[in-house]
Amino acid sequence: MNTLVSIMLGLILGAAPARAVEQCRFIQAKPEREACYQRQEKELAARRKPEPAADTRAMESLQQMRREDDALYRSMRGICRGC
Repeated sequence: MNTLVSIMLGLILGAAPARAVEQCRFIQAKPEREACYQRQEKELAARRKPEPAADTRAMESLQQMRREDDALYRSMRGICRGC
């Protein structure tokens, strides 16, 4: 029963963006219809645009982890030589 509810919820949420795209086609006035399409195009472009700030933060954290790992490896090499 729980699986059925989650599947239904997924179908409902998945169909919502498609429904938003379809409603522009039924607007009779051409300028309003074209404005609707332009709004949707801007919304889709905004969703598809990746955030570069997240990538730079991820790279900085990876570099910090590498520096910490290097420091750890150097300290481990100093503890045991030839054990």
